[in-house]
Amino acid sequence: QLQLVESGGGLVQAGGSLRLSCAASGFTLDTYAIGWFRQVPGKEREGVSCISSSGGSTKYADSVKGRFTISRDNAKNMVFLQMNSLKPADTAVYYCAAALGGLCPPYQYEYSYWGQGTQVTVSS
Repeated sequence: QLQLVESGGGLVQAGGSLRLSCAASGFTLDTYAIGWFRQVPGKEREGVSCISSSGGSTKYADSVKGRFTISRDNAKNMVFLQMNSLKPADTAVYYCAAALGGLCPPYQYEYSYWGQGTQVTVSS
């Protein structure tokens, strides 16, 4: 069974940090670009960050640049999202997703596998 599982979410005060993890089972991530997305109830899912299969290229939404860092460890079959200086506006369910191929795709429909999400809540 091909699966992505996110972990590391939780409740944190504004200004705090969390590190999200995305683990794959049933397939290896080294040929997939991995994206992090987030969604608030009633709003569209938005892209947060993406990392190419090699880790050589990363992208960030303007709202998280300078605060979030995406990384990957292909040997462990995992991708991480380090989130610093968290704001209440970062509160959302965070999802990781995998897109076959090297580079980060421009559209969400190009991601083949999605995790179930992990809740991040930032209190003011």
